[in-house]
This record gives sequence, C-alpha cells and structure tokens, in this order.
Amino acid sequence: MSNDDSLFTHHEHALEKEYEICPECGSELVIKKSKAGAFFGCSSYPSCEYTRPVHEQEKMEAQTLPGSECPECGHELAVKQGRYGMFIGCSNFPECHHIEQEEQASGTSVKCPSCKSGQLVERQSRFGKTFYACDSYPKCKFAVNHEPMEGQCITCGFPLLLKRQMAAGEKLQCAQKKCSKFQP
Repeated sequence: MSNDDSLFTHHEHALEKEYEICPECGSELVIKKSKAGAFFGCSSYPSCEYTRPVHEQEKMEAQTLPGSECPECGHELAVKQGRYGMFIGCSNFPECHHIEQEEQASGTSVKCPSCKSGQLVERQSRFGKTFYACDSYPKCKFAVNHEPMEGQCITCGFPLLLKRQMAAGEKLQCAQKKCSKFQP
C-alpha cells in the first residue's frame, strides 16, 4: 500500500467509527459506497431504505429579484442554484421555464457551413473551454473547437478553415473532420 492510499483508507476508517442511529428504524447507520461516492445508509437495508450524504451540501434558497419581471409570464425572476452553478430564472417554475442568459455570445462573421443560414458564435462549455457553434442551435448542431476562418480547403473544398496555433506558428486547417488537412 502506497502512502497516498493509506491516507484515504485512514480517512474512511475514521468515518466508519462514527456511530449514528437511523432516524426511521433505529438501526445503525453505516457508510456505503456507490459510483456517485460514499453515503450513510441504514444497516437494515432493504427493509429500511434511509440514506443521506456523507457531506451535507448547503442548499441555497431561491431569492427573488424585486422589480424584475419574467418576459414570458410576468412573474418575478429569482436567483437559483442549479447543477451547473447559479443562474437567474422565473420564480413560476415548472409552469414557466424562462432562464436569463448571462451574456450574449460574441458572433463571428463566418457563416455556418452546415445549415448555411446561421453564423458561428463563440461559446463557453460548462468546463470553461471556448468553442464555436452555429447560432441556429438546436436546429443546427455544427460546432468546432478552434477559431473559424472563412476560406475553402484546397483538398476537399469544404467552405471553412480553422486557425490553429502550432509550434511552427499559426496554420490553417480544414474544418471537415474527414479531411483535416493543413493548408499551405
């Protein structure tokens, strides 16, 4: 067992020594493991299905924004906590699904090669990475990871090139995945 492993097993053993009683049936609570992580579960499972997380997460109550109005239904807007962080949405959820967009995506002057009617806009993934996608989403799902440039591939004729930073400097690459050839 390496030093790093002993720290984790020591921590788990310390948690297992904590003695708690199930609030539903009075049996002992034990630490169980799932693919989502560790949790406390009743030792009388399956007759008692009580569980709770090892670490209680603070839940933020939705706070309404006075003087704000939902453009779809007219109710007040509220600051809420979602699975990807905080956002502003309608307080009349689930009847109204309006969510305020934090910032408008910055557009490029490059037309979408897939639908030919939309523009490619810069967006952020939930992990903070920048990518470029068609502004006609969800109708058009075209997206690329590098900055798009107008131009045509000399090999396959695809009407979009990507600007890539390489060790030898900036190069243009075909945006079609099947081709992906660098331009001279």
